[in-house]
Amino acid sequence: MLNYKTSIKGDVTYSDLEIKEIKPIMKLIIRGKTKDFIKAIGKNLNMVLPTEANTSTSAEKLTAFWLSPDEWMLISNETVSEDNNTYQVEDELIKNISKAKLGAVTDVSDQFVMLNIKGSKVFDLFATGSPFNFNEFKNKKGSVVQTILSHIDVIIHLMEINEVNLLVRRSFSQHLHSWMSDSASRL
Repeated sequence: MLNYKTSIKGDVTYSDLEIKEIKPIMKLIIRGKTKDFIKAIGKNLNMVLPTEANTSTSAEKLTAFWLSPDEWMLISNETVSEDNNTYQVEDELIKNISKAKLGAVTDVSDQFVMLNIKGSKVFDLFATGSPFNFNEFKNKKGSVVQTILSHIDVIIHLMEINEVNLLVRRSFSQHLHSWMSDSASRL
């Protein structure tokens, strides 16, 4: 997080829709398949990883997104210090997972931008640029989906009814933010 430079040009607010960047947030990808991996993660994080597709689990400080049968994204529930880019959680997982050869831990904090989008028109906005049908998704708090939005890969996590966190690769974040701002102005 040192020298963090945002690619987003500020918050966007329209009637019934607000888009803002949440920064800095720790983001880790963890991968593993064995029962020992699952046990070690549970012991180190004090939480159970989600095992069903398109779900998440949360603890006091972390949320885990299911991305594939052997891959999860961990994000911090609170912003972290901009003064350094080392995380105690990452250090513990590297020591107890990677070095123990149970799985892999990769810091992707600087690779993804997280946007919080809320308002009654969130899913109207998504419907203009995504092939995914959000009808069931928008009613299941904690749901997670990897989809396309305006031809860009995104991860969307339903926080509350009409509130999501959207993760997008930094290299596409400015374009997506611009597209969402333009589309939101027409809703």
